[in-house]
Amino acid sequence: MAVDVTQVATVDTEPGTLPERMTAWVIRPEREGEPVDAFQLEDIEVPEPAAFEVIVRVMAAGVNYNNVWAALGKPISVMKYGDHPEYGHHIGGSDASGVVWKVGPGVTRWKVGDEVVIHCNQASYEDPEVHGLDPMAAPSQRIWGYETTWGSFAQFTKVQAQQLLPKPQNLTWEEAASYGLTYFTAWRMLMTRCNLQAGQKVLIWGAAGGLGVFAVQICKAAGAECVGVVNSDEKGKLVMELGASGYINRNDYAGMMRKGGETPEEEKARFKESRRFGNAVSEILGAAPDIVFEHVGAATFPTSVLTVKPFGKVVICAGTTGFNLDFDVRYLWMKQKEIIGSHFANAYECLKANELIESGAIRPVLWRTLGFDGVAEAHQLMKDNKHAGKISILVGAEKEGLGKTAEGPGAIYAEVG
Repeated sequence: MAVDVTQVATVDTEPGTLPERMTAWVIRPEREGEPVDAFQLEDIEVPEPAAFEVIVRVMAAGVNYNNVWAALGKPISVMKYGDHPEYGHHIGGSDASGVVWKVGPGVTRWKVGDEVVIHCNQASYEDPEVHGLDPMAAPSQRIWGYETTWGSFAQFTKVQAQQLLPKPQNLTWEEAASYGLTYFTAWRMLMTRCNLQAGQKVLIWGAAGGLGVFAVQICKAAGAECVGVVNSDEKGKLVMELGASGYINRNDYAGMMRKGGETPEEEKARFKESRRFGNAVSEILGAAPDIVFEHVGAATFPTSVLTVKPFGKVVICAGTTGFNLDFDVRYLWMKQKEIIGSHFANAYECLKANELIESGAIRPVLWRTLGFDGVAEAHQLMKDNKHAGKISILVGAEKEGLGKTAEGPGAIYAEVG
């Protein structure tokens, strides 16, 4: 049936009562492919909250690359795991700000009407890892809005109560929806997995991107020094404004990027460029970095292992240029360096990181806000690399600028990515 997106900011029921139907952007297995084709508007049922679950009216949603993958059905179709088989469809969106609309049995910390942001980690309350190790180690762990059915690109979303965080009052709805996935991931990488300390030196790949802008700010807040790698001087200026000690334009060292299948002569030339890059990093920081913040993967990982100091750490959360890593392992074992994997964050890490957003010590960096009709377009822009930073989507919020109820610094608006 036809869906009227002009009415998406209108809800006919009062908080505490759910409507029967809602408007949502839905991906179904038979139309996986380009985002503009895979995402389609549908009129769909509103889920009811089970025990320890909450239904949130979405005011704004954040766009992340994970739902480009969901649209494409690559590297694996999301329909094959999580709770998708039960429902047969996928509503994406792993970032949101909104209002608690209904709570399920057992929920005591949150009440109807609370303004919240949502972190995207889910795990079963029954898994013992949740109660003494780390929810990220639980066999039931999954990312809401990617490995689950009810994401944020809809009027309402269903989440576990432990996913809720207080909405920073100094942010608008769209600003509050823009930061969770990338910021909380960067926080765990540096603060938990690497135990970042004041005075340490950090190399950040993609420093003007969704992860990097937060890595730079975390370093500054922790009293660490960092240098950011970017692909333009304009982006270099941004990371300097965020607190970096310097930046390197990777186009000046294009030969260091690993393509795979290099001949011995090509690899020798690539290694030489990596050495030159490492010297530039050390010149800015005064020494080789203690930590390399990685998410690029195949193209940069050999340079990361080479550049980090002896006994240093390379922490990685993604592989945007490829996940099959090929590097000279001698520089790992002979210099006793560490490779550390990291994946999103647990609820406590999200809570502590969110407090710095509330205080204004760390700020979201936002490029553009689109209306609800822009969800498919936003993911296509991201897939085609035509965006320039984080994108928010208005859902329940009628226009930009709403939702801010306290003084304080809001988001930084900049072309990044």
